[in-house]
Amino acid sequence: MKVFVTGASGWIGSAVTEELLGAGHEVLGLVRSDASATRVEALGARALRGDLDDLDSLRAGATEADAVVHLANKHDWSDPEESDRAERAAVETLLAAIEGTQRPFVIANGLSGLVEGRAALESDRSPAVGPTSDRGGSENLVLETGGRGIAVRFAPSVHGVGDWGFVAFLAGIAREKGVSAYVGDGVHAWSAVHRADAARLIRLGLEQAPAGTRMHAVAEQEITTRAIAEALGEALDLPVHSVPAGEAGEHFGFMAEFFAASMTGSSDATRALLGWTPSGPGLLDDIAAGAYAGD
Repeated sequence: MKVFVTGASGWIGSAVTEELLGAGHEVLGLVRSDASATRVEALGARALRGDLDDLDSLRAGATEADAVVHLANKHDWSDPEESDRAERAAVETLLAAIEGTQRPFVIANGLSGLVEGRAALESDRSPAVGPTSDRGGSENLVLETGGRGIAVRFAPSVHGVGDWGFVAFLAGIAREKGVSAYVGDGVHAWSAVHRADAARLIRLGLEQAPAGTRMHAVAEQEITTRAIAEALGEALDLPVHSVPAGEAGEHFGFMAEFFAASMTGSSDATRALLGWTPSGPGLLDDIAAGAYAGD
């Protein structure tokens, strides 16, 4: 297949690009800069300049390809409404470009906010519906359009050497504050998956998953936030302590919302459907090995 990947030079996107190329597929990657184009082309893919607001580039990439993997997102924590607006417009454009076909369309989402009080299941429908909801309601839009829509829901930690996601933010905060902290009693939990395992899941989904599939990129279902903070403290040689919930915003900034919440999911149905068996190191192992040690 020729696969159009948005966010192809990103943390997950570059791993997906490598995985697809290694399996014999072609990749056309959307990139925002010359530097990103160079990185994508060095992997063996073709680069298409554009971004989520460049609807013409999105349309051209999707029209040319046999499949779409949409990973890019503005992730503007200071203006989430703009991120949601851009995501909705981009997904509508991509869907229109492949309308009437059965080309696979993989849409990225997260586990956050899906359910409360338990691990999310693949059978749980996203509560985000409509253009003003989280991510512009893009998961439901893709799954309900009528083509071969597939959702991949990522664990809050997609980890490995070079990660610049949530755990990297926590490591940066710990270095800045001189302490690796957790909120309250630290019993909130996150799921995690190694970057390479997440990339392999996306390839398997493109090749095998039927329309309407929700895949959970989850290797470890529950790691407590206290365990994450303790592992970072050990790796960074910093003390570890609790921050009261009322002070979490001051200490963690935008990360407080996430680190004071449980974001977990089961991947049992995903594994059974696709034969996906995660094999990468666990999150705490990656932290101990120095993946977040910085300079």
